Amino acid sequence: MKPFDTFHALGHHARRRALVAVSVVFGAVAGAQGADLRGFINPGDQGEQARYSVYQAWKAALESALRKDKLSADLKLSTDATADLSAVRTRIPDLVVGPAHVIGSAVRYGYQPVVGVDRPVRAVLVAPKDSAVGSLAQAQGKKLGLPAQDSLVTYLVRGEVNAANTTLKRHFSAIYDTRYQDALLLCLQVKRCDVVAVERTVFDRWVAAGEPVKLVLESKPVPGLAMALKDGAKPGADALRAALSGSLGAAEGGKPVTLTKADFDYVSTLGYFTPRSLAGATVVDAAAVAKLAAAGAHLIDTRNAEEFKAGHLPGAKLVPYVEHSAKDADFDASKDQFDLSQLPADKSAALVFNCNGPECWKSYKASVAALKAGYSRVHWFRGGFPEWRAAGLKVATD
Repeated sequence: MKPFDTFHALGHHARRRALVAVSVVFGAVAGAQGADLRGFINPGDQGEQARYSVYQAWKAALESALRKDKLSADLKLSTDATADLSAVRTRIPDLVVGPAHVIGSAVRYGYQPVVGVDRPVRAVLVAPKDSAVGSLAQAQGKKLGLPAQDSLVTYLVRGEVNAANTTLKRHFSAIYDTRYQDALLLCLQVKRCDVVAVERTVFDRWVAAGEPVKLVLESKPVPGLAMALKDGAKPGADALRAALSGSLGAAEGGKPVTLTKADFDYVSTLGYFTPRSLAGATVVDAAAVAKLAAAGAHLIDTRNAEEFKAGHLPGAKLVPYVEHSAKDADFDASKDQFDLSQLPADKSAALVFNCNGPECWKSYKASVAALKAGYSRVHWFRGGFPEWRAAGLKVATD
């Protein structure tokens, strides 16, 4: 099994964990094929057949466009937005196709948006037509059904709930999640869910089919499926956009649109940002980490092996935090895996935990685990590897 197979297998459900081989297998595979570009295509929250059809359409269009510049690409099907978000923060892929929140994260970490299809996405909260729930406020204390926690719908709904000065966990009595949006209709029908979150197009399809449902809340629109290219990658965003103009529309059945970073401003602010402080730990920046490292502190990288290999702090030790719990300050650590035995035996040793920036919860959760284990000098590098790299400090790839 290649390292990136394992990387993409880390989902939030056993079924997602089983989908190992279909994700982003960069590195050795791309090198073996001699591809000029490596990347992934994530069609978003769709059924398997539709997902593969969208993947094939984008893959064919991109390969055709790249051939005009005599370039080749290794483009893998991705089914895991969690892994995709982590990958773009590390800047591993050269080319990314995905939902708006994945592209929004990419443009924040050194990618240029290239093109998308003119099908904006809105997330909606839906309730049975005879339900007394008619607003977000009236949904307080009810049971919520969601797609997976890193799906675009969940990102958008969480943003709307946060804007109402609450959180999903505080506002709802229980949260159920599922891989496919259409499965949430059954959740309503069997009354396991009082309200569910889906894309507006899914809700409209339910209504057209005669399902007795109503709209409770609607988010702002965000771009539909789109692609981004890493800064400096050939043939460049402008050239690739021009080459795609003819083939993408026919392949995807929609009108291609040019996108800018501004189109992703809204969705890119809705990420699962970690808290700004952690009781018992010291939050440190890149400059402070450099001084701690020089003084002999233990640098603990909580990401996965592929990310670590692509670049890490010199002298850091890889101790992966395998995350299945919610990205929330009161997460359930029993759902996660973290090998505390890989930390120094001396509980008074200085430890510095990092991962992929303020949106990455692994280092936060590892810091919490270390504190609970009795370590007294825990430093949390919230900005993590992206901040270290942006500061121009030396990066190791050994």
